[in-house]
Amino acid sequence: MKKHFVIAGKAVGFFILWGLAIAVLAIPSVEKPAFLNGNAAYLRLWWEAVPLFGILLATGIFVWAVEKNKIKVPLFKSPVKNVTAGLALGCVWLGVTVLFLYITGVFAFGGKNSVDNLPVWFAAVFLNVVMQNYLVRGYLFSLLRAKYNTAAAVIITTVLFTAMHGGAFEAGVVAVLNVVTMSIFVSLLLIYTKSLLAPITAHFVWNGAGRLVFGVVSMADDYPNIWNGSLSGNALISGGSFRLEGSIAVLAMNLLLIAFMAFQLKKRSKR
Repeated sequence: MKKHFVIAGKAVGFFILWGLAIAVLAIPSVEKPAFLNGNAAYLRLWWEAVPLFGILLATGIFVWAVEKNKIKVPLFKSPVKNVTAGLALGCVWLGVTVLFLYITGVFAFGGKNSVDNLPVWFAAVFLNVVMQNYLVRGYLFSLLRAKYNTAAAVIITTVLFTAMHGGAFEAGVVAVLNVVTMSIFVSLLLIYTKSLLAPITAHFVWNGAGRLVFGVVSMADDYPNIWNGSLSGNALISGGSFRLEGSIAVLAMNLLLIAFMAFQLKKRSKR
């Protein structure tokens, strides 16, 4: 029982440290610093950078000071190989889904927009993705896996990741299942590659291209999009107000990717 309380205490402390960064961001002078001159792209980059700094600080404190470096957060293992794997899977994940919806007439391209500071917007998406993955699949995942087992790490971090996406509960069961299965997929990708680089890259492709290019992935309202992509028809397929991430097509794709990663892990264990 003591072991459970200690691990729970570490998890709570970890989130408190991260929460302090969020609290600092709520200070008006910090939330909208004068040096950004109200520039929307750089302001969003700032809003993503502060929580990321908080999670990296919390990770450093707990890994080095609390765990005495006995818990490792895997990141830089085989960088080229793992970034390539994440990029390939991310493109399949989003590309096949959008292509299916396009062929069936659910997805359509609208007008094209001129987006200022597009590289900055992509950088903001990247920082957001890194923050999310470090928050649930960084120190906490490694801690749970070391103290319990891999299954416990996947289950608990998936619950936390789903709780972070509160809007999914308003969108319905399919949206919640999409968040759950997405978390399981990237967790299996982390386990297989032994690096956060692959999950971060795949997640970045989904959010970056899905929102900034096609405009069909739900993110903060201030994020722009190049194409005014539209989803229409039956809400079960189009996703309704939650857009792509509320679509049953995404659920099917997530399940296929989970099955693929499970097969790869099983094949490797046999070798």
